[in-house]
Amino acid sequence: MDANKNQSIHVAMFPWLGYGHITPYLELAKKLTSRGFVIHLCSTPATLSCIEKTITEKLSQSIKLVPLFLQASPGLPPELHTTNGLPPHLMPTLKQAFDSSVTDFSNILKHLKPHLLIYDFLQPWAPLVAKEQNIPAVEFITSSSTMTSFMFHYFRKPCIQFPFPSIYFRDYEYSNMKKLLKCASDPKERDRASEGVERSCKIVLIKGFREIEGKYIDYVTSLVGKKFVPVGPLVQEPSPDDDKDDQSSGIFSWLDMKDRKSTVFVSFGSEYFLTKEDFDEIAYGLELSKINFIWVVRFPKLGANGHNGLLEKTLPRGFLERVGDRGKILEGWAPQTRILGHENIGGFVSHCGWNSVIESMNFGVPIIAVPMHLDQPINARLVEEVGVGVEVVRDRNKRLSREGLAAVIKKVVMEDCGEVVRQRTAEMRQKLNSKGDQEIDEVVKELVMVCNNS
Repeated sequence: MDANKNQSIHVAMFPWLGYGHITPYLELAKKLTSRGFVIHLCSTPATLSCIEKTITEKLSQSIKLVPLFLQASPGLPPELHTTNGLPPHLMPTLKQAFDSSVTDFSNILKHLKPHLLIYDFLQPWAPLVAKEQNIPAVEFITSSSTMTSFMFHYFRKPCIQFPFPSIYFRDYEYSNMKKLLKCASDPKERDRASEGVERSCKIVLIKGFREIEGKYIDYVTSLVGKKFVPVGPLVQEPSPDDDKDDQSSGIFSWLDMKDRKSTVFVSFGSEYFLTKEDFDEIAYGLELSKINFIWVVRFPKLGANGHNGLLEKTLPRGFLERVGDRGKILEGWAPQTRILGHENIGGFVSHCGWNSVIESMNFGVPIIAVPMHLDQPINARLVEEVGVGVEVVRDRNKRLSREGLAAVIKKVVMEDCGEVVRQRTAEMRQKLNSKGDQEIDEVVKELVMVCNNS
């Protein structure tokens, strides 16, 4: 499709307030601007600050950042108007503040006058605001099609087992399943969760690609009666600027000295904070594995005084001395895609957030799956089904075993029995790198049709 034909299409994008949401929205924005679209990316200043530095002068001509100011309160100041580092007990307060921004968001749309709104699943009120102004709206889901189809199956058929037996919750994950079934059985809760999809105009965009999720994309399409359109991997390209700060520069200098595929990257996302029990088992598991590691450790934001040496207090006594030069710990943030793209990374100890799963496949890094909550257990099952990783299974009391973690790390990274996983992951990387932007061409076609027919 000729990019010039889309030059007049202005799109407002409205993701949820998380790093794992705004980054796929930004990557989709980049793909669409290369086809002539102009994007207005709307979020809170605290959320936009995560991506501001990635908007180059060239991109700024077609991607505009639009701040949405939520009402501040003593317990939720503006710097906490994002899920990145947000203490868990403040999440309901943030959601309430976000839902209270309807009027302000409406005024933003009146000012922008976009031809289309692309919105996230946690604000089903957004398409209603757009409809009042005769703006068509399309939902973009950043979760996997596997989890989305699993969820809608139980919304539509709560008493029937999911038809794909390799995708399930384990017994010790029953609390996740219980929440889903409770939501499915409560019409009010079910409808609230479904409204975003139902209000999406003709199609629903979803992050992923048919090669690994084709049957789940088709199934959720049949369940909902609305076409689900995959947008592709949307992996953020590593930036050369990632290693310019002192901490990153030191990490890459250290990583350069290691053997090829000898090191694991360990990260559990930007919004999850490990329990002390899990923290200890992961630390001891890394120690027992005898394999090099880079571990990204995160704690909730605690105001102006930071974390007050919480890392040193949380690590097992003598841990840093025992692992020595075999391990590096980064606190708070790391250039994940640049690390995963390094030739000396041989495994990713991951919570299986969807962005992380796709990034790992994109760079050909096998996954040591340690899912924590939400959609992560389902994504971990998909990782094993596709053959690009191995899950560390907890015991019936939900306890993570240091010995189990160490065993899976060694299997995936260095032992002969992990060669199948390593080979499958390498094949997946080759497949993704050869795909190009096939999905985006279809997305552009569908979005143009939505705009023309509305």
